[in-house]
Amino acid sequence: TPKGSCLESVKIAIDTGYRHIDGAFVYCNEHEVGQAIQEKIAEGRIKREDIFYCGKLWSTCHPPELVRPTLEKTLKILQLDYVDLYIIELPMAFKPGDAIYPKDENGKIIYHETDLCATWEAMEACKDAGLAKSIGVSNFNRRQLEMILNKPGLKYKPVSNQVECHPYFTQPKLLEFCRQHDIVIVGYSPLGTARDETWVNVSSPPLLKDPVLNAIGKKYNKTAAQVALRFSIQRGVVVIPKSFNPQRIRENFQIFDFSLTEKEMKEIEALNKNVRYVELLM
Repeated sequence: TPKGSCLESVKIAIDTGYRHIDGAFVYCNEHEVGQAIQEKIAEGRIKREDIFYCGKLWSTCHPPELVRPTLEKTLKILQLDYVDLYIIELPMAFKPGDAIYPKDENGKIIYHETDLCATWEAMEACKDAGLAKSIGVSNFNRRQLEMILNKPGLKYKPVSNQVECHPYFTQPKLLEFCRQHDIVIVGYSPLGTARDETWVNVSSPPLLKDPVLNAIGKKYNKTAAQVALRFSIQRGVVVIPKSFNPQRIRENFQIFDFSLTEKEMKEIEALNKNVRYVELLM
């Protein structure tokens, strides 16, 4: 993010009433998030325990001996003693080192063989040490979740699985599996995505132009975005919309003063195209 924009956005979000902040070391802006939290604590607007911060373990840090030092580095950047949730960002590992996306001479990602169960045990140790209140995963499919859930000697199961989830990609099977195991689905890109061709499949139509979402929005005097967010939370999916626009930050929060009927929920569910915007081609 451009310098300062994340700091301002987080402060506006906290003033608006947001308390769940989804961050990651790989976003390279945790210093601004931490600063925003500290400034709001100093103002007396919030206490540390009001904030629910989610941090992520990046793919170059999967070897068990790197997990705790990586989290400690994140905490230092954030100026916090603990994160509320720490998650494995991707189930695949990249070659450890300073490069975020380590590549060979042909520009191909260099992967690294690690054991997700060993990585998970190191995550459990971080929870035991009080550095993370809860631990979870992201971008895991059912098979990868089962690998952790069926691990001999499992101490803590993942509390959450953060995946792409919105009306065009409703994840019904994964949602049902996670419900059965008390794993909360956290939906990223709940409004579709920014149309950035470097990481987004732009061949899919923009979610917020969808006629059904807009028609339902009209009825409630809400935007298509507010309808999409409301749909997810009524399904029990946590939403983490991203915005740097103060008006939209506030708008995204105004979804608790209306609810969708069962018929409207079914209409929106029927929009599912089973396509990802974020294809994670690496």
